[in-house]
Amino acid sequence: MPGDKETHRIEAFSDGVFAIAITLLILEIKIPNHDAVTIHGLGHELLALWPAYLAFLVSFVTILVIWVHHHWMFTLIRRADHLFLYWNGLLLMLVTIVPFSTGLLAEYLSHPEARIAASLYTGNFLTIALAFHGLWRYASLRGRLLEKSNLSADQCEVARLTNHYQWAPLLYLLVFMLSFLSELLSISACLLLAFAFSLRGWPTPGWR
Repeated sequence: MPGDKETHRIEAFSDGVFAIAITLLILEIKIPNHDAVTIHGLGHELLALWPAYLAFLVSFVTILVIWVHHHWMFTLIRRADHLFLYWNGLLLMLVTIVPFSTGLLAEYLSHPEARIAASLYTGNFLTIALAFHGLWRYASLRGRLLEKSNLSADQCEVARLTNHYQWAPLLYLLVFMLSFLSELLSISACLLLAFAFSLRGWPTPGWR
Protein backbone atom coordinates (compact mmCIF):
# COMPACT_ATOMS: atom_id res chain seq x y z
CA MET A 1 0.00 0.00 0.00
CA PRO A 2 1.23 3.53 -0.69
CA GLY A 3 2.69 5.16 2.38
CA ASP A 4 3.62 1.84 4.05
CA LYS A 5 7.14 1.34 5.29
CA GLU A 6 9.57 -0.27 2.87
CA THR A 7 11.63 -2.02 5.52
CA HIS A 8 9.37 -4.84 6.74
CA ARG A 9 11.32 -7.58 4.96
CA ILE A 10 14.64 -6.17 6.23
CA GLU A 11 13.36 -6.14 9.80
CA ALA A 12 11.92 -9.67 9.56
CA PHE A 13 15.14 -11.07 8.09
CA SER A 14 17.24 -9.23 10.69
CA ASP A 15 15.07 -10.47 13.57
CA GLY A 16 15.62 -14.03 12.37
CA VAL A 17 19.38 -13.57 12.35
CA PHE A 18 19.36 -12.04 15.83
CA ALA A 19 17.17 -14.88 17.13
CA ILE A 20 19.49 -17.56 15.75
CA ALA A 21 22.65 -15.83 17.01
CA ILE A 22 21.31 -15.36 20.54
CA THR A 23 20.04 -18.96 20.67
CA LEU A 24 23.37 -20.43 19.56
CA LEU A 25 25.08 -18.87 22.59
CA ILE A 26 23.72 -21.51 24.98
CA LEU A 27 25.43 -24.25 22.97
CA GLU A 28 28.78 -22.97 24.23
CA ILE A 29 27.91 -24.11 27.77
CA LYS A 30 28.90 -27.78 27.64
CA ILE A 31 27.45 -30.44 29.91
CA PRO A 32 30.22 -31.96 32.09
CA ASN A 33 31.27 -35.43 30.95
CA HIS A 34 30.82 -38.47 33.17
CA ASP A 35 34.53 -39.17 33.63
CA ALA A 36 35.26 -35.69 34.99
CA VAL A 37 32.18 -35.82 37.24
CA THR A 38 33.25 -39.20 38.60
CA ILE A 39 36.65 -37.78 39.57
CA HIS A 40 35.74 -34.29 40.77
CA GLY A 41 31.99 -34.35 41.33
CA LEU A 42 29.19 -32.60 39.43
CA GLY A 43 29.24 -29.48 41.60
CA HIS A 44 32.96 -28.92 40.98
CA GLU A 45 32.59 -29.41 37.24
CA LEU A 46 29.64 -27.03 37.06
CA LEU A 47 31.62 -24.36 38.92
CA ALA A 48 34.55 -24.93 36.57
CA LEU A 49 32.31 -23.75 33.71
CA TRP A 50 32.31 -20.16 35.05
CA PRO A 51 34.10 -18.79 31.95
CA ALA A 52 31.27 -20.16 29.79
CA TYR A 53 28.62 -18.63 32.08
CA LEU A 54 30.35 -15.25 31.97
CA ALA A 55 30.80 -15.30 28.20
CA PHE A 56 27.16 -16.35 27.73
CA LEU A 57 25.86 -13.58 30.01
CA VAL A 58 27.87 -10.81 28.35
CA SER A 59 27.06 -11.97 24.83
CA PHE A 60 23.36 -12.51 25.51
CA VAL A 61 22.91 -9.08 27.08
CA THR A 62 24.93 -7.42 24.32
CA ILE A 63 23.03 -9.07 21.46
CA LEU A 64 19.76 -8.22 23.22
CA VAL A 65 20.78 -4.55 23.41
CA ILE A 66 21.91 -4.65 19.76
CA TRP A 67 18.51 -6.04 18.76
CA VAL A 68 16.69 -3.37 20.80
CA HIS A 69 18.78 -0.66 19.13
CA HIS A 70 18.12 -2.16 15.71
CA HIS A 71 14.38 -2.05 16.44
CA TRP A 72 14.68 1.50 17.79
CA MET A 73 16.54 2.57 14.66
CA PHE A 74 13.90 1.09 12.37
CA THR A 75 11.10 2.96 14.12
CA LEU A 76 12.65 6.04 12.50
CA ILE A 77 13.74 4.57 9.17
CA ARG A 78 11.01 4.35 6.55
CA ARG A 79 12.83 3.64 3.31
CA ALA A 80 15.74 1.49 2.15
CA ASP A 81 18.04 1.61 -0.84
CA HIS A 82 20.59 -0.76 -2.32
CA LEU A 83 23.59 0.35 -0.25
CA PHE A 84 21.58 0.39 2.97
CA LEU A 85 20.77 -3.30 2.49
CA TYR A 86 24.48 -4.10 2.40
CA TRP A 87 25.18 -1.94 5.45
CA ASN A 88 22.53 -3.91 7.32
CA GLY A 89 23.95 -7.16 5.97
CA LEU A 90 27.41 -6.23 7.27
CA LEU A 91 25.97 -5.63 10.73
CA LEU A 92 24.19 -8.99 10.67
CA MET A 93 27.33 -10.80 9.52
CA LEU A 94 29.26 -9.40 12.47
CA VAL A 95 26.47 -10.40 14.86
CA THR A 96 26.59 -13.99 13.58
CA ILE A 97 30.28 -14.11 14.57
CA VAL A 98 29.41 -13.48 18.23
CA PRO A 99 28.61 -17.16 19.04
CA PHE A 100 32.06 -18.13 17.69
CA SER A 101 33.91 -15.42 19.64
CA THR A 102 31.84 -16.33 22.71
CA GLY A 103 32.79 -20.00 22.41
CA LEU A 104 36.43 -19.08 21.97
CA LEU A 105 36.32 -16.90 25.08
CA ALA A 106 34.52 -19.56 27.12
CA GLU A 107 37.13 -22.15 26.14
CA TYR A 108 40.26 -20.05 26.69
CA LEU A 109 39.41 -17.47 29.38
CA SER A 110 41.19 -19.55 32.02
CA HIS A 111 43.96 -20.57 29.58
CA PRO A 112 47.35 -18.91 28.98
CA GLU A 113 46.02 -17.79 25.57
CA ALA A 114 43.14 -15.91 27.20
CA ARG A 115 44.43 -12.54 25.98
CA ILE A 116 44.01 -13.49 22.32
CA ALA A 117 40.51 -14.85 22.95
CA ALA A 118 39.50 -11.69 24.85
CA SER A 119 40.94 -9.46 22.13
CA LEU A 120 39.01 -11.27 19.41
CA TYR A 121 35.87 -11.13 21.53
CA THR A 122 36.06 -7.40 22.28
CA GLY A 123 37.21 -6.76 18.71
CA ASN A 124 34.02 -8.43 17.50
CA PHE A 125 31.95 -5.91 19.48
CA LEU A 126 34.13 -3.06 18.23
CA THR A 127 33.38 -3.98 14.62
CA ILE A 128 29.66 -4.22 15.45
CA ALA A 129 29.79 -0.71 16.95
CA LEU A 130 31.48 0.59 13.80
CA ALA A 131 28.90 -1.10 11.56
CA PHE A 132 26.04 0.33 13.63
CA HIS A 133 27.58 3.80 13.37
CA GLY A 134 27.91 3.43 9.60
CA LEU A 135 24.39 2.04 9.18
CA TRP A 136 22.77 4.84 11.15
CA ARG A 137 24.90 7.59 9.63
CA TYR A 138 24.03 6.41 6.14
CA ALA A 139 20.31 6.30 6.94
CA SER A 140 20.12 9.55 8.92
CA LEU A 141 22.46 11.86 7.00
CA ARG A 142 20.23 14.72 5.84
CA GLY A 143 17.29 12.48 6.71
CA ARG A 144 18.08 10.27 3.69
CA LEU A 145 15.97 7.26 4.72
CA LEU A 146 13.99 8.70 7.63
CA GLU A 147 10.32 9.52 7.80
CA LYS A 148 10.32 13.08 6.49
CA SER A 149 6.83 14.00 7.69
CA ASN A 150 7.63 13.12 11.31
CA LEU A 151 11.27 14.20 11.30
CA SER A 152 10.73 17.29 13.45
CA ALA A 153 8.71 15.32 16.01
CA ASP A 154 11.39 12.61 16.12
CA GLN A 155 14.38 14.96 16.39
CA CYS A 156 15.00 13.97 20.01
CA GLU A 157 15.08 10.27 19.10
CA VAL A 158 17.34 10.92 16.11
CA ALA A 159 19.72 12.92 18.32
CA ARG A 160 19.80 10.16 20.93
CA LEU A 161 20.64 7.49 18.39
CA THR A 162 23.29 9.68 16.78
CA ASN A 163 24.76 10.28 20.22
CA HIS A 164 24.89 6.55 21.00
CA TYR A 165 26.57 5.61 17.75
CA GLN A 166 29.13 8.39 17.89
CA TRP A 167 30.29 7.27 21.33
CA ALA A 168 30.07 3.50 20.85
CA PRO A 169 33.07 2.94 18.53
CA LEU A 170 35.38 4.97 20.77
CA LEU A 171 34.24 3.22 23.94
CA TYR A 172 34.54 -0.25 22.40
CA LEU A 173 37.98 0.68 21.06
CA LEU A 174 39.02 1.45 24.64
CA VAL A 175 37.61 -1.91 25.77
CA PHE A 176 39.48 -3.66 22.95
CA MET A 177 42.73 -1.99 24.09
CA LEU A 178 41.94 -2.94 27.70
CA SER A 179 41.76 -6.61 26.68
CA PHE A 180 45.55 -6.58 26.16
CA LEU A 181 45.99 -5.58 29.81
CA SER A 182 43.27 -7.56 31.59
CA GLU A 183 40.93 -10.12 30.08
CA LEU A 184 38.41 -10.05 32.94
CA LEU A 185 38.31 -6.26 33.11
CA SER A 186 37.66 -5.97 29.38
CA ILE A 187 34.85 -8.55 29.51
CA SER A 188 33.32 -6.78 32.51
CA ALA A 189 33.57 -3.49 30.61
CA CYS A 190 31.64 -5.06 27.71
CA LEU A 191 28.84 -5.97 30.11
CA LEU A 192 28.81 -2.47 31.62
CA LEU A 193 28.67 -0.89 28.16
CA ALA A 194 25.75 -3.13 27.19
CA PHE A 195 23.82 -1.96 30.26
CA ALA A 196 24.82 1.65 29.58
CA PHE A 197 23.63 1.55 25.97
CA SER A 198 20.33 0.06 27.12
CA LEU A 199 19.57 3.50 28.59
CA ARG A 200 17.95 5.61 25.89
CA GLY A 201 19.39 8.96 26.96
CA TRP A 202 22.91 7.81 27.88
CA PRO A 203 25.60 9.19 27.91
CA THR A 204 24.37 12.77 27.65
CA PRO A 205 20.59 13.26 27.49
CA GLY A 206 19.53 16.02 25.14
CA TRP A 207 22.98 16.27 23.55
CA ARG A 208 23.04 16.96 19.80
